[in-house]
Amino acid sequence: MSITAWRALLTVQFFLTLATNAVPTPVSHALNTTSSSTQTPTCAHSSLNRGCWDNGFSINDDFDQYHPATGKTVEYSLEITNSTCNPDDHGARICMLVNGQYPGPTLRAAWGDQMIVHVKNSMQDNGTTIHFHGVRQLDTNAADGVPGVAECPIAPGKERTYVFNVTQFGTGWYHSHFSAQYGDGVAGPIVFDGPATANYDIDLGPYPVNEWYYRTAWQASSLAIQAIQTIGKPPAANNMLVNGTNESANGTGTYNQVTIEQGNRYRLRIISMSVDNYMHVSLDGHRMEIIAADFVPIKPIFVEWIFLGAGQRYDVIITANQQPASYWFRTEVAKECRNNNDWHGRAIWSYSGLPTRTPNSTAFPEPTDCLEPTPLTPYWPQTVPPKQQLGTLQVNTTHAVTDYSNNDSMVVWALGQTIDVNWSEPTLSYIHSNTTQALPSLYNVLPTAPSGAWNYWLIQQPPNTTISAIPHPIHLHGHDFFVLGQGNTTWEGNMTKLNFESPTRRDTSTIYGNGYLAIAYRSDNPGAWLMHCHIAWHINEGFGVQFLEAPEEIKGLDGRGFGEECEAWSDYYEGADWRKMDSGL
Repeated sequence: MSITAWRALLTVQFFLTLATNAVPTPVSHALNTTSSSTQTPTCAHSSLNRGCWDNGFSINDDFDQYHPATGKTVEYSLEITNSTCNPDDHGARICMLVNGQYPGPTLRAAWGDQMIVHVKNSMQDNGTTIHFHGVRQLDTNAADGVPGVAECPIAPGKERTYVFNVTQFGTGWYHSHFSAQYGDGVAGPIVFDGPATANYDIDLGPYPVNEWYYRTAWQASSLAIQAIQTIGKPPAANNMLVNGTNESANGTGTYNQVTIEQGNRYRLRIISMSVDNYMHVSLDGHRMEIIAADFVPIKPIFVEWIFLGAGQRYDVIITANQQPASYWFRTEVAKECRNNNDWHGRAIWSYSGLPTRTPNSTAFPEPTDCLEPTPLTPYWPQTVPPKQQLGTLQVNTTHAVTDYSNNDSMVVWALGQTIDVNWSEPTLSYIHSNTTQALPSLYNVLPTAPSGAWNYWLIQQPPNTTISAIPHPIHLHGHDFFVLGQGNTTWEGNMTKLNFESPTRRDTSTIYGNGYLAIAYRSDNPGAWLMHCHIAWHINEGFGVQFLEAPEEIKGLDGRGFGEECEAWSDYYEGADWRKMDSGL
């Protein structure tokens, strides 16, 4: 079955409203238009005032509007190699590792730094790229790391250097965007240090969680594709890893261990590096205080469990205020989301001064729903201009309908074809050569609203089909978006269900099974950007679309990436034994 078979079986409908009239930029909390920041230089970042930062910047500064320029450059070198790995001692399998480790090394910089990442492909039979998930890439679209969109893959034996400014703060991650490759190990955490919406004593750093397969990601993807053809289930994962390790169902392997001290407050940066599974995470006896959703700081909320989909991140604070003992950190597959895993994830958190023992702690009651935590209210008060036309969209549309009345460009669109890129001819190469009119239809490229205007999307899953009954984590490159509304039913046009006053803002959010997701984002970052389901098997089969935003304003297209690097890829691929068999993403 070809790429287009995905459409026949997963008839997910996307509805887009592109508002072409310019609207005022949302104003950050306590900001004014004449200053680059709101804090005085005497405000010092410390455990007692994490809201302060440096050089007058603070948590009050919306990083999409204001960000510092430190003049500092942070540089990393990553080498991707063929190898094996065995994170739970069940048995070694083929892996592709970054600097010989899994997860890959953490990339860390401070808000306002410049980051340079050198990537060498030392694999013999695979191309690769590195995508910096959630990183805005303001004016650096060519560093987004998507093969067939922003670049050609890095050929075996070749290198590529990614350069971008750290305009955000918080937690992200990097991964290969070359088919399902990141499921075999090409992934690692990102930390951009900056202010926070609550105080804490110690930053424990990134804490990735993900399912693990004893077969390779390529094998699992092939089985998932076969299952889609028969309306079946993808293969079950075999284990869950917490910070790269776990015991297996057979008792092999080791638990990740963390030591905490009574009375301290700890920041933990939880990252879902999953390729398929939704999951619930919790620390027995300790409620988590969420302070950020993806990169966006929020007004803190307390939860017992956190629900994560592929690509999502939550920064939390955990207060060590329980009886000194050992406690289970738990990761459970979200079975209510129709996910499958043969095991669960565990780590041992122990209070200092005590021997680490197998915990006998009791879990909080486990959630029985497949819903994201709420409310995730951004720290910066922001409104989205209401668009009443969202209430009149017909969700049974099966073809594109365009309306240019009332000075708006409104496109109601159903996903009539899936995305399928050509690794050798990325979208940005068409822009560089000024031949965008020749972009192939399989690239699935849509225009955005003009600079400064808003883009409104209503994404609807058709009801009563096996495939559409599962949730999908939708990720947007180059922007955060505002979640205006979510539901597990067909959109009926009830505008009271949409939040334009204080919507959640993030870069990855879930469209629920048989439901809808309404989002909005401003056109404020020229480039060719991807929106897609972050379940690896689904984007492999083409569940995605590109946006072409203000192509005449895209910066940094010097041509080298489409000259030497694409020539090197074409030379390699001409004689390669392994050919592209999916969307390429």
